[in-house]
Amino acid sequence: MSWFRDVGWRHLAAVTAVIYAVFPLIYVLSASLSASGRLGDNRLFRTISLANYQELLTSGNYPYLAWFTNTLIIGLTTSMITVFMGSAAAYAFSRFRFTGRRAGLASLLVIQMFPQLLAFIAIFLLLLTFRDVFPVIGLNTRLGLILVYLGGALGVNTFLMYGFFNTVPREIDEAAKIDGASHSRIFLTIVLRLVAPVLAVVGLLSFVGTFSEYLIASLVLQDVPKQTLAVGLFQFISQQHSERWGMFAAGSILAAIPVVVLFQFLQRYIVAGLTSGSVKG
Repeated sequence: MSWFRDVGWRHLAAVTAVIYAVFPLIYVLSASLSASGRLGDNRLFRTISLANYQELLTSGNYPYLAWFTNTLIIGLTTSMITVFMGSAAAYAFSRFRFTGRRAGLASLLVIQMFPQLLAFIAIFLLLLTFRDVFPVIGLNTRLGLILVYLGGALGVNTFLMYGFFNTVPREIDEAAKIDGASHSRIFLTIVLRLVAPVLAVVGLLSFVGTFSEYLIASLVLQDVPKQTLAVGLFQFISQQHSERWGMFAAGSILAAIPVVVLFQFLQRYIVAGLTSGSVKG
């Protein structure tokens, strides 16, 4: 009884939480392998068939592979540029002292307090205008969507990296300067290696956020072949194939694979990246 009071209840709570979190995933996987394609009469793994996956990948009625490719390109490009821009801004705020430094940090914090819904009309009109002047970054382009994502992610990622950069001793920078290294060389070859955990965390969070984002993507990308997975699957299930939940589940399972793979690849950095920058020194 004393064991359960001291330790056992934690195991029970952990098992309950795991079951609560895993059951929806198992149910979706079972639905994707069901031949009926419906959720209401779906019993867990009563039938196992790859028909939903086969039709989803081979049918010409819905460009799932194009959605998947678009999402990967947008997600990976956004995450890589976000990491570089955020780390450069965080390095500048952490190492340099210049006029407007505190005001810049405060401005980034204040801007993040406003919800994205307030900017939808402005984003649409801005990209609509750009389409007439610079078609490559206008409305209904992947590059335009990437630029919108980059603008929204800069503030919060800069703050996250700023705390981590402050934990890197300044003596390292001073020693490198004595050896003749410039600020760019210190930043690219020394500091970035020391802050690799937070770079991995920011890259992962940015990729997951853009991979599953729906509202802005549905506003910017209008042509069906150019849409992302979130927008394409929603249009698929809501407008044309409201009874094809099996294919929708199959598409969701395939969409989760890149996120899981990236998470497993970067998981050793996650804890360090999220906690080390919280306390300086």
